[in-house]
Amino acid sequence: MSSKDWIEKDFYAVLGVDKAASADDIKKAYRKVARESHPDHNPGDPKAEERFKAASEAYNVLSDSGRRREYDEMRSLFGSGAFRRNARGGGQSGGMPFDVSDMFGGGGAGDRRFGGAGFQDLFSSIFSGGQAGGQAAPRGPARGRDVETEVALDFGDAVRGVTLPLTLRAPGVCDTCHGNGAKPGTQPRTCPVCHGAGVTTRNQGSFSFSEPCRNCQGVGTVVEEKCPECHGSGGVTKTRTMNVRFPAGVADGQRIRLAGRGEPGERGGPAGDLFVHVKVRPDELFGRTGDDLTLTVPVTFAEAVLGTDLRVPTLDSAVTLRVPPGTPSGRVLRARGKGVVRRDGQAGDLLVTLDVVVPARLSDEARTALESFAEQTPPAAREHLDARVRRVS
Repeated sequence: MSSKDWIEKDFYAVLGVDKAASADDIKKAYRKVARESHPDHNPGDPKAEERFKAASEAYNVLSDSGRRREYDEMRSLFGSGAFRRNARGGGQSGGMPFDVSDMFGGGGAGDRRFGGAGFQDLFSSIFSGGQAGGQAAPRGPARGRDVETEVALDFGDAVRGVTLPLTLRAPGVCDTCHGNGAKPGTQPRTCPVCHGAGVTTRNQGSFSFSEPCRNCQGVGTVVEEKCPECHGSGGVTKTRTMNVRFPAGVADGQRIRLAGRGEPGERGGPAGDLFVHVKVRPDELFGRTGDDLTLTVPVTFAEAVLGTDLRVPTLDSAVTLRVPPGTPSGRVLRARGKGVVRRDGQAGDLLVTLDVVVPARLSDEARTALESFAEQTPPAAREHLDARVRRVS
């Protein structure tokens, strides 16, 4: 992504959020757009694919507080009229014409290398009164991009915790040249134009402007004999397999950060992070509310009236619960400590909801016995309902 993109694209509009949106609001908006426009859910729909890519691009900037601040500053600078377009399509500052494309290297490879992270470099010499032919400070290491993926876990594994192998296809450092882009046995040489700075500075009127060096595409070095594996780029798309530990109690929708497991950095910079979105498959018996597990158990009318001992499963064993006589349908019994284990070592509970089952058919003997029971049982307390019926009749 080029610096020019930052001026022309409204990332807030792409995600449908306000400029003052919080980090959580931005995250929720991105997940909604990504879910609706994901290529897997819209096969053969190029518009949905473009929307998905645009949302990922916007979230990559707005989810990082530093990059978001730089993006807002750049948009504010150009939106405020500090640089205006003249009749020839160029810009104007202090009455002196210039071409905005001069500031971005014409959108070439150097511009892509520069990216949003080059905002400070790009404007470091504006209004500085630099001398003609002066050189900008060498560009330092650049942090690699973050990588996101999604993993589906079984319900029991999410509750207990599990270690799983995770396979990713993502850019990585070329093993042949170890990232320098040069053929084995050779080394890149310092760029003769920028002298290793990666950017050049030139004057236009009373202002000086920095731009990526067009000779080395902003890298600071020139590769004369390119690596046969990566063709001089220093990186290749790799299939990586790593073991990822999912802690006990991980919840559906949770986002786990693995520091330094994302894309490698440039020029010796640190790697980005890997973010794993967790999807938990539902269990056929158990549900979950926070740290508590839930379970619905059917009981007969006789068991509810007379009381009984129920043997019910937990995730790892079984427990016995006492159903008191006269228990109504819907009552919740609690098995303490049989839920999700928290980080502090404490565990939630198993909440068992009793569901009194009414038989659809009765044998003659059962019907006779039930009629006899009904004759001996006091009627239900419906006096307040009967009184209302008499008033409206």
